[in-house]
Amino acid sequence: MPLSHLPSPAVRKTLRQLGANIREARLKRRLPMSVVAERAATSRPTLSRLEKGDPAVSIGIYAATLQALGLLGDLLALADPGKDAVGQELTAAALPKRARINKSQSDRHEGG
Repeated sequence: MPLSHLPSPAVRKTLRQLGANIREARLKRRLPMSVVAERAATSRPTLSRLEKGDPAVSIGIYAATLQALGLLGDLLALADPGKDAVGQELTAAALPKRARINKSQSDRHEGG
């Protein structure tokens, strides 16, 4: 049986902030929890847990809630390779210092 996962303090803080952001977006749209929960195909108690940053709420519920608020596109920005500075640095560091053509490549380019 798997052990239950206890997220780090940083993860819990981030989820609380994300939940607060979603709650604020809902309130700015003047949408009651019942309407957003229905549009997200979830229950009002689950939406309440999401807005409080409960780490047990699935990412699918987060995505459905963001869609219900018209914010689903923002989810795509997470882990965007184009914005991954560390990944880009690692890729750049792994590039060869010089480009060389080996004999088999040279023969193919010459038509032979």
